[in-house]
Amino acid sequence: MRVKRFLLLIFSCIVITSLVAAISPSGHEFSYFDHPSCFKSPTNIPNNRTSSLMRYPFSLSPECTVWTRTCSEEVLKLAKQPENVQWLKSVRRRIHQNPELAFQEFETSRLIRDELTKMEVSFRFPMAVTGIRAVIGTGRPPFVAVRADMDALPIQEAVEWEHKSKVAGKMHACGHDAHVAMLIGAAKILKTREHHLKGTVILLFQPAEEAGNGAKMMIRDGALENVEAIFALHVSYQHPTSVIGSRPGPLLAGCGFFRAVISGKEGRAGNPHRSVDPVLAASAAVISLQGIVAREANPLDSQVISVTSFNGGNNLDMIPDTVVLKGTFRAFSNTSFYQILQRIEEVIVEQASVFRCLATVDFFDKESTIYPPTVNDESMYEHVRKVASDLVGPTNFRVVPPIMGAEDFSFYSEVVPAAFFYIGIMNETLGSVHTGHSPYFMIDEDVLPVGAAAHAAIAERYLNEHH
Repeated sequence: MRVKRFLLLIFSCIVITSLVAAISPSGHEFSYFDHPSCFKSPTNIPNNRTSSLMRYPFSLSPECTVWTRTCSEEVLKLAKQPENVQWLKSVRRRIHQNPELAFQEFETSRLIRDELTKMEVSFRFPMAVTGIRAVIGTGRPPFVAVRADMDALPIQEAVEWEHKSKVAGKMHACGHDAHVAMLIGAAKILKTREHHLKGTVILLFQPAEEAGNGAKMMIRDGALENVEAIFALHVSYQHPTSVIGSRPGPLLAGCGFFRAVISGKEGRAGNPHRSVDPVLAASAAVISLQGIVAREANPLDSQVISVTSFNGGNNLDMIPDTVVLKGTFRAFSNTSFYQILQRIEEVIVEQASVFRCLATVDFFDKESTIYPPTVNDESMYEHVRKVASDLVGPTNFRVVPPIMGAEDFSFYSEVVPAAFFYIGIMNETLGSVHTGHSPYFMIDEDVLPVGAAAHAAIAERYLNEHH
C-alpha cells in the first residue's frame, strides 16, 4: 500500500509540473526559480533558507548533452529572473558601501561565505588571507576555474547616491564589487544546474588584485589544484552595458616599476669641479632611457618606459650627493618585458659611471610589483567568443585592441590556459562613463545578471565540451 501511495505521489507531481509549465502566463516560463509545492526540500537543507536561493529539485530545462544556444538562453533566463536581479544588486551594494583594501577584505569575504553557505556550496577558506575557493559539480575532472577580485582602492568616493561608500578614503573604484556579485550570481546558477555539470567548477574569490600579490598567493595556496583552464572578466566603461569584448594573444601589458639611486659627491654649486654631480648623471640617464624604446625595440612591438619622478637636493646653492629616479615600464611579451628590465639597469648604471657616479636600481621584485603580460590562450578566447555570441548576440561581441594596463590575472595565465574578457558598463544617462580608479567611477547595474550568466555559461559549456 505504501508503495502504491508513493508511486501515486510521484505521478501527481509530474502531472502538476506539466500543468504549471502549460498554464504559465505569457512571458513567464517554468524554471528553477519555480517548482510545485509537492517537491519537498531535501532533509539536509536548512529550513531558514532565504528567498534568494534558487530551488533545484526538478526542471524542464534542456539536458544540454550537446551545448546549443538554447542552453545559453536558459542560463541567461535564470540570471534575469526579477528576484535574482534584485538580489544581485543588493549583494553588490552591500559590498560597495563597505570597501576594504588589499588583504583586508574580511567582511567582504564573510558576506561571500554566508551566501555560499545558503546555497550549500562547499568552499575552502582561508586562502591568501581572505580568499575563498568554492567548488560546484561532480568533484571529478575536468576542472575549470572562474575568478573574481575583491579589493577596493584608497580613493574618496565623489559619486552621490544612496549606496555610496561608508568608509572615508576607500572606494570600489574599479568595479571589484560588481565582479564579486557576478561570481556569486554564477555560483547560484551553477548550483541550480549542478545536475547538468559534467565536471567541476572552481570559483576563486581573490584578494589584493590592486596590490599584485593576491593571485600569486592564491596560486601558492592551491587555488589552481587540478584546474586545466581559468576565466575572468573586468567591467569596462569603454563599452556599452553588457557588450563583451576580448582578443586572442596579448590583451594587457606586463608592468614593472623601478627606483634608481645615483650617488655622487656633494659640493658647492659655485665650485662644481670639487663635486661629483649626480644631477648631470641622472639627467643623462633619463634621456638615454628613451633610446631603449626608440632605437632598440621593434616598432611593431609596443613598449613603454616612463620616468615619473626625479628627486635631488633642496638647497639652491648645493650640488646634492644623490638623485633618486622612479618610473614604470610596460611590454606585451615576457621576452620584451625582461629585456627592457635588463636594459634599464644597464643604461642607468653605465650612464652614471660616465659622470663618475655610482648607481643602483631596484625593481621591487621582493614586493611582487612586477606583473607579467596577460596573454589569452587562443582556444580559451574562442570559447569566450562563442559563449558571448550566444548570450548577447554576435553584434554585441567585440574584438578589442590590447591596452597598456596590467592585471594580476596574468599570474594564472602563466600556469594554465586562460582567457580574460571585458563586459561593458557604459551608460551616459546614468553617468557610467568614468575610467576605473576615478572617484566618479560607477557602473550600470543592469550588467550584473549578464555577467553572472557569462561566468556560468562559460564554465558549464567548458565542462560539457571537455569531459
